[in-house]
Amino acid sequence: MDRSTLTQTPNVELGSIDGSVSGNNFTPAEYLDYFASIKLTWAMISVPTPMLDDEPAIRQIKQHADQLGIKLQLAHGSVCPTSRSFNAQLGTLEAQVARALKTSQIFGATCMRCILGGDPERPDIARHLDSMVTAIRGLRSRIVDSGVKLAWENHGGDVQAREMKMAIDAIGRDVIGVCLDSGNPVWMLEDPHMTLETLIPYAETCHVRDSAVWKVSEGIAVRWVNMGDGNVDIDGWIRKFIQTKPGLPIIFENLVSGAPRVHRIYDDKFWDNWRQVPAADFARFVAVAEKGKPTPATPRPADKTAGQQKIADLEICVRYTRDLLLRI
Repeated sequence: MDRSTLTQTPNVELGSIDGSVSGNNFTPAEYLDYFASIKLTWAMISVPTPMLDDEPAIRQIKQHADQLGIKLQLAHGSVCPTSRSFNAQLGTLEAQVARALKTSQIFGATCMRCILGGDPERPDIARHLDSMVTAIRGLRSRIVDSGVKLAWENHGGDVQAREMKMAIDAIGRDVIGVCLDSGNPVWMLEDPHMTLETLIPYAETCHVRDSAVWKVSEGIAVRWVNMGDGNVDIDGWIRKFIQTKPGLPIIFENLVSGAPRVHRIYDDKFWDNWRQVPAADFARFVAVAEKGKPTPATPRPADKTAGQQKIADLEICVRYTRDLLLRI
């Protein structure tokens, strides 16, 4: 693929999380080498747990990034002690956050991405939110003293935007902000623009990808797609983001779905996890679906591995977004 059009667009820097091109068995350094090859200047990376305690190894990653002109952010996991996503075998929440903050300081980052959980937490989300709020409040001084703010991702399956806003206000904006994800809202019955409008004041970083949303006989189907292939007005979403948060990069988390996720909204049992959704918010999501059309997945070519396909998809998205930024 010709990468000559993947040059950096002035004023708005682009980056990616390592998960965009997972499946290639890259080391942290190899992720950085690849991102540099397509002229990205930001990288959000996951660091293997044993490496978090290996300060020389962390400093090597930072040195390599500096040589490539890439700025780093850490992709941390769950900070909710009651979530299934929280791995207690890795230590207490305080110990895990302390390691992640130290790594982020070495990276020179001002925030680190974290999550609450996922689908398993949704049925009892109020309890998990209370758990997370209490736990993070208890780490307030450590987080503030580190100079690294938590950037809580509006993750797929767990928390809606209005719920996040209330929890962040309860914890304190000097401790926690948002990793604003443009794709996850469609898993949460939200128009991505409504999510952005609610959470953009708290945004410290972002994950960007496009989504297709359409009506099916069972309810509403959603798929993550390459940039420009969806119907959520991703161009307008990016325009709002860069206008409201000038100086922040656009960081891709490009995850092209296979089969769509179907919200079975005509099944009363489906609503057990969504009884508190405001009608006005849901109406905006339905309006997006009504404008959509079926967008099935394209089979992967036989001569490409899953990892190679992810590389091709990310480069499509980088090229699309650079062209978009020239038009904004």
